[in-house]
Amino acid sequence: MLKQRVITAVVLIAVFLAVLVYLPVPWFAAFVAGVVLVGAWEWANLAGLESAWQRRLYAAAVGVVLIATAFYLALPTLEGPPTLEQNAGFRNLLVVGCTWWAVALLWVQGYPQSALLWQSRWVRALMGLLVLVPAWAGLVYVRALDQGAWLVLLMVVCVASADIGAYFAGRRWGRHKLAPAVSPGKTWEGFAGGLALNLVLVLLVGWLWGGLSYGLALAIIVPTALVSVLGDLQESMLKRHRGVKDSSALLPGHGGVLDRVDSLTAAAPVFALALLAIGWAPA
Repeated sequence: MLKQRVITAVVLIAVFLAVLVYLPVPWFAAFVAGVVLVGAWEWANLAGLESAWQRRLYAAAVGVVLIATAFYLALPTLEGPPTLEQNAGFRNLLVVGCTWWAVALLWVQGYPQSALLWQSRWVRALMGLLVLVPAWAGLVYVRALDQGAWLVLLMVVCVASADIGAYFAGRRWGRHKLAPAVSPGKTWEGFAGGLALNLVLVLLVGWLWGGLSYGLALAIIVPTALVSVLGDLQESMLKRHRGVKDSSALLPGHGGVLDRVDSLTAAAPVFALALLAIGWAPA
């Protein structure tokens, strides 16, 4: 099992870096859209759409929304950093995504009682749209900026740091459960460990990245790290409600695509909106 996990992880990292470095923004957007469609197929099962035709239909519906969103953002004509008009479109989508995560926080905190509000499979299907589409928009927006590839890599490192810090701190000092009804293994000590490792990342980025002050690095990285935990918890909540361990078995040793990117789906819109807020976008 460990060997399988390592091989899959190496392949995924290699593909991710190749796509990030070598694909132009429109093709990067198309590749991420493909990943989102696989995630949509998995999400359909979490939503309770069990039959194959229902899952395919849901993925197709998400695909139509992605195409409409791409034209709304004028992505086919995107050749450099987003224009002011495109920034406004991205901002609207990112605000929707961040607003959704504020709602998701309340539902995760209130589980299992909150399930009364979202247990309908159609509500869960809508949740998938609110998770997947803004995450796609956030990744595309960040990649389209100046130094976009490095910024996407920073986002991923931020999410990974939150996860790694939480794992080791939780194993060493974990005592107090973070969300016992949703994910019994997560602790407040682990949460603090993930945050601490991201504060170290803030210091490294502020020191190494010319033009990005410690204050701006803090404003970008810390909110991203905090909300990434919520992405993981939300998927855990849905899997627990659905009675499944993994979103699928597509990735040997790792479960499904959503199991690998759940934290990133929450982090991407927050990270992108933080960049907009600090004025990284062109004037």
